[in-house]
Amino acid sequence: MGLSVRKSVRVGPFRFNLSNSGIGVSAGIKGLRVGTGPRGNYIHMGLGGFNYRHTLSSTRPAPTIAPSRPMRPSSTAPEPLSATHEALQEIDSGEIGSMVDSSSQALVEELNDKRKRLRLWPFALALTVGAFLLGSNKQLDAWLTNSILIAGLLLTAAIYYWDLLRKTTVILYDIEPQLAADVEQMHTAFEAVRSCQSTWHLQAQGKVLDRKYHAGASHLVTRRSIALTLKTPPYVRTNIATPSIPVGRQTLYFFPDKVLVFEANGVGAVTYENLRIDISATNFIEDGAVPKDSQIVSTTWKFVNKKGGPDRRFKNNRQLPVVRYEEVQFSSNTGLLERIQISCVGRTAGLAKAIVDISKLKGRS
Repeated sequence: MGLSVRKSVRVGPFRFNLSNSGIGVSAGIKGLRVGTGPRGNYIHMGLGGFNYRHTLSSTRPAPTIAPSRPMRPSSTAPEPLSATHEALQEIDSGEIGSMVDSSSQALVEELNDKRKRLRLWPFALALTVGAFLLGSNKQLDAWLTNSILIAGLLLTAAIYYWDLLRKTTVILYDIEPQLAADVEQMHTAFEAVRSCQSTWHLQAQGKVLDRKYHAGASHLVTRRSIALTLKTPPYVRTNIATPSIPVGRQTLYFFPDKVLVFEANGVGAVTYENLRIDISATNFIEDGAVPKDSQIVSTTWKFVNKKGGPDRRFKNNRQLPVVRYEEVQFSSNTGLLERIQISCVGRTAGLAKAIVDISKLKGRS
């Protein structure tokens, strides 16, 4: 896929524009816009092929900166006895507040501050409805109650866009050609991983104590199916597509210079220099449907004997496939720890290489 970097993004009626001179913002309707930018304030009018632009005198505002390792098979097979395995340990990141370094401090603080701001438009809407109902109960003239309703709805719409603007962070990237090539490589590799039929987030794992109850697996895991997508975080507007990976209560967003980690209680950031990606192949005992792009390497039984054959003491002891999957762990020394499992093997190496290339380029800058 080609890397698409837009020169402007919209937040409600406002448009943020990126140029060689810096960042500007404008607002208006078709044919009339008023804005401000690195060259000052301006008014632009255009209708029927006629265009007029006038720069208004003002002080210039400051721009807003804005290899593979072998493993014993694991399984999600149900456990009949709790004593047959150790307690499952959650695979989870640390506190979101600790996931930040000096280069991302200002951005993270802005994101967290704006997320805490209260949305006011629901109160305006409730007040409008209440005033309308009160006017109707008081049997006021219809024109008056309708005027109250219309004025209230217009005010609610204005407050809605104001809320959107005050809670939204605009991040615009002006990417140099060399970095653009590495970012495009990251997006291409992400699309390759995204094309795999199945992806799971690994939530917890525990060591098996009695393998005959767990199809001969050495570990049990709990996992949830996830979808890799291109989307921006909530209340963020940016001019470049953002690969995202949901990992339980958090979501990882891969921006050109860092990973932003979003959860309900806050936002963290991990620079690519501090991001570690470990890739391993694993033999997984599949109790569900086998994805079409996976390789079945062997079979086992739901209940096995010491020799690996079926334990005939159990009824309905069915055969299970052992499937070759790929696992990817994202970690950092600031507390990030998330692991995903992918149905096709060999796709994530390109993503890891692209992120390493970006970190090396940033290290030289």
